[in-house]
Amino acid sequence: MSTLESLNDPSRAWDGLPVRQRAWAMTTIVLAIAMATLDTAIANTALPTIAGDLHASAEASIWVINAYQLVMVATLLPLAAYGDIIGHRRVYIAGLILFTFASLGCGMAWSLTTLTVARAVQGLGAAGILSVNNALIRFIYPARQLGRAQGLNALTVAVFFAVGPTVTSGILFVATWPWLFLVNIPLGLLAIALALPTLPSTSRASHRFDAVAAVLLGGMLAVFILGLGEAAHQADPARIFSEWIVALICGGLLLYRQRGHPMPLLAVDLFRRPLFALSVATSICSYAAQGLAFVSLPFLFEGALGRSAVETGFLMTSWPILVAIIAPFAGRLSERHSVAFLGGGGLVGLSLGMALLALLPDHPTAADITWRMAICGAGFGFFQSPNLKALMASAPAERAGAASGVIPTARLLGQATGAALVAACFTVAGEAGAFLALWIGSAFAAGASIASFLRLYRSE
Repeated sequence: MSTLESLNDPSRAWDGLPVRQRAWAMTTIVLAIAMATLDTAIANTALPTIAGDLHASAEASIWVINAYQLVMVATLLPLAAYGDIIGHRRVYIAGLILFTFASLGCGMAWSLTTLTVARAVQGLGAAGILSVNNALIRFIYPARQLGRAQGLNALTVAVFFAVGPTVTSGILFVATWPWLFLVNIPLGLLAIALALPTLPSTSRASHRFDAVAAVLLGGMLAVFILGLGEAAHQADPARIFSEWIVALICGGLLLYRQRGHPMPLLAVDLFRRPLFALSVATSICSYAAQGLAFVSLPFLFEGALGRSAVETGFLMTSWPILVAIIAPFAGRLSERHSVAFLGGGGLVGLSLGMALLALLPDHPTAADITWRMAICGAGFGFFQSPNLKALMASAPAERAGAASGVIPTARLLGQATGAALVAACFTVAGEAGAFLALWIGSAFAAGASIASFLRLYRSE
């Protein structure tokens, strides 16, 4: 059997790929995750520059971010299910190609409308990548090394999330904003060239793809996230309420349509598994805590404490740096120790760190802030990799795609919830809203730790 044939033989998947091919396959995964993560950070940081150059209002320009996020959250789970049917490799490569060429469209955009459309297409490509990347990792690595693989995954997200603002500033220092997107093209082409010969084929489900159910699921999630975003910007309560009613109706119709389906798009079959359900609850609550912190802390540092934007950037950096350091280590530990204990212990640390940030003295030094942020980052790092492993390991092989799609969906739901709660905190508490948000984030992290520890008493 040739190397390519052996790589694409599903019977070899559970033993992992040969070491050399495994390294190249993981390289394409890392490159694609890095691009998708970096692209989110770049757009957030550069939005004022883009809006100014395109003569767009702040309210209108926010759709450069919204288009990407809403399309991605609407298509993550449908594409994950589609990957179960046609193969995760096909969905991943198609997403990678679409993301790369949509980046070209973003770089060539001449108006806010064309940029928003290109960003929507880019969001669809990102969904193709992120919906199945964890499923592919499960087949690239042997089961005994799944923890370290997810540690590398978490490390990639943390590092590129941390360097996003720095990369943005560096590119804008030497070039114009279109180059923020054009830099994806050589990286994307390299990732495609590596993906084609190295990514493994996986087993496929026999049922047909339900397009109507996909539209209902996508509509439910997109409209719900849209409502959360508008709540964060204090939009008309009646409009927000109506959007959530639409989301509820879509969800009800979806459950009715797929009742009794052995592999539903909304993975209710997986949520009947206590270990999977608790892992998802842990993920949503922990990312809500992270969202509460990352949205509120800049207001705290710059508003209440009088720090500059540059100082705030440096003060925020210790959190993702500690995640990058701890996540690979925690991933390796999860191969020998309980993911429930590792994740729960880490989230206790996150809860403690956020409470300590809420108790900052009136005139804290940089060191006072940095060591508290470091505790948060270390705690989050101990949670992230083991939880990724638990989510994937608790799903059967034929549902790997569905489980993989739940991971980024849970992250986006948690982050959107956290951001909306920050807005509510400032509405209720005024200038003290950042401190209230940190206390609520500490409570979310504590709740996530309880959900994680409950996994000690549950099996698949």
